[in-house]
Amino acid sequence: QVQLVESGGGLVQAGGSLRLSCAASGRTFSSYVMGWFRQAPGKERVFVAGISRGGSRTDYAESVKGRFTISRDNPKNTVYLQMNSLKPEDTAVYFCAAHNRPYGNNRYDYWGQGTQVTVSS
Repeated sequence: QVQLVESGGGLVQAGGSLRLSCAASGRTFSSYVMGWFRQAPGKERVFVAGISRGGSRTDYAESVKGRFTISRDNPKNTVYLQMNSLKPEDTAVYFCAAHNRPYGNNRYDYWGQGTQVTVSS
């Protein structure tokens, strides 16, 4: 199993940037596909970005392409989400997630507690 703890959320003005971090426990972080999801008030949780075990493959939701970048540092057991050009509609609780299925399978088994991102207009 893996335990995930997000950090880096906060309040930012539209057009600003934030970097979220997700620290994972355990010695097998590199065996997990990692992803970021978000859930806005009154809405379902949706996929934001995913990254393969070695970091060579990434995928993004259309709404964040060109603005967000997912990356990982396996020796540090950490995955990041760099968010630029933030918009009010990016306001949500952001969750880190992990699974050990083949990359591209978006069924995640492990979840962090979430971190709030609020973008003011």
